[in-house]
Amino acid sequence: MGHYMTKEERIILQTLLDEKRPVSYIARKLGCCRQTVYNEIHRGEYLHNYGYYDKLRYSAERGQQKHDYNQTAKGRPLKIGSDHAFAAYIEHKIIVDRYSPAAALAAARKYPFATRICVSTLYSYIDKKVFYQLGNRHLWEKWKKKPKKDEDKERRVAHAKLPSIEIRPESIARREEYGHWEMDLVVSGGGGRSVLLTLTERMSRQEIIIKLPDRRAETVRRAIDRMERKTPGFRQKFRSITTDNGSEFMEYDKLVKSCRRKGVRFAIYYCHSYSAWEKGSVENHNRMIRRFFPKGTNFDEVSPADVRRVQDWMNSYPRRVLNWKSPDQAA
Repeated sequence: MGHYMTKEERIILQTLLDEKRPVSYIARKLGCCRQTVYNEIHRGEYLHNYGYYDKLRYSAERGQQKHDYNQTAKGRPLKIGSDHAFAAYIEHKIIVDRYSPAAALAAARKYPFATRICVSTLYSYIDKKVFYQLGNRHLWEKWKKKPKKDEDKERRVAHAKLPSIEIRPESIARREEYGHWEMDLVVSGGGGRSVLLTLTERMSRQEIIIKLPDRRAETVRRAIDRMERKTPGFRQKFRSITTDNGSEFMEYDKLVKSCRRKGVRFAIYYCHSYSAWEKGSVENHNRMIRRFFPKGTNFDEVSPADVRRVQDWMNSYPRRVLNWKSPDQAA
């Protein structure tokens, strides 16, 4: 429990005092120290008239009123004030539409709300439980300090004969051109065999999610073959793919070979072993997918329609890095 009691705890305190319970017992029951109980009793005390005599008693309602009044004298007033429409809009975007606080504020700027707050202020309001429903549990993740990478550690190329990310053109790294993708798998839990093949376009952050029955290299290759047959202008849309050293992506010669004409359909570059940050875009998108399909999800029980809905949501979700455009708008 924090420094101040909640309304529910004040009601419990009043009930226990009426039962003539000792302060030490009440403190144990509420999980606080005895001084906190004494302070609260003093805050909510009033003189009750019994007709022939007066007696000091504790009122939970009076204690709550005095606490609320004291809080009004602390700090600046909330910028959100009484703008209930703005608060309801932010709650809906974050809870229902699964927007981040920054994306929710960017969306709110398109409407004539009187309230304007920054992202850090919104995070502070969420943390202080200013909103009726919105809390930290609705946020994707709270910021955590990441351990510093060991820059001196030698990065290993697992398959020296395959094209390494070290030879990938610098223009791809700078995200200057559309058509360069990162590829990965999101695996099933609960004993399921199905997986999600995920591809993220580096410049626009456009997402493709394909449910596969298993994670075999042949299954992945066949999925790429189907994409090539169904996608007009495939070679312009898919110029290169950056992926990891998983066995499902190791059929290099077959994976790059076009199924429609002679020659190579795209270039493939393999990251160093244990270097997931080298394909950070698809890794971040996989974390977004886990928001809908948490770890442990059995993808055997997930329909392709459900997967498509997540893909459509991701492609319509505005991003700060795209100046609050969606991937579909930036593509």
